[in-house]
Amino acid sequence: MKKLLIFLSVIGVLAVAIYVFRAPLKQMAYDGVTSDMFVAVDNDAFDPGPLVGSNFPGVTATWQGREVRLLDEFAGSRGTVFVATRSADWCPYCMKQMIELQEHKAAYDEAGIGIVAMTYDDPTLQQAFIEKWGIEYPVLHDVDTLSFKTLGILNKSYQPGDDAYGIPHPGTIIISPEGVVVGKLFLEAYSVRVDALSALEYALQALASAEAD
Repeated sequence: MKKLLIFLSVIGVLAVAIYVFRAPLKQMAYDGVTSDMFVAVDNDAFDPGPLVGSNFPGVTATWQGREVRLLDEFAGSRGTVFVATRSADWCPYCMKQMIELQEHKAAYDEAGIGIVAMTYDDPTLQQAFIEKWGIEYPVLHDVDTLSFKTLGILNKSYQPGDDAYGIPHPGTIIISPEGVVVGKLFLEAYSVRVDALSALEYALQALASAEAD
């Protein structure tokens, strides 16, 4: 009986420890798998999405409880960086990318470029992430996969009914103040993303080139 009580006590202590430390442990695991996810350039041939030089087709989305079709209200004076990402709820690469964008939001603001992100997550899940990490740029909810389908970036590896159905191929689309797509950053591996400052430099170059034409 004494051994049983000791065993149950140990199990109880372990259960409490797991409960108390599960969030830090989860974050440590996320930090581990994302430690080398950022690259400085888009160095592969993967190129879904609207053609450079075409008009950005708009979105079918919600934000703060209302419908959104155009991104004009989120644009900076020089343009917009639209970031399509998989999930702010379960994808560690997406979460780290969105957090890093927030860390460098001031640089984007100074450059006159607005940031807009979009995921397929339910808005309540998005809001939990936004509040936890202090995200200040808009995070849109794609309605019925219509935005990602229209943009040509819906990941067709998943079918309706799958938990991940509705996710996009993650990437970034650069949009001029006139609504023209002037550049894109898409990497075939979902676990690799162009870092926020490199993406900003690319956006500035793409917008400057478009302005010069």
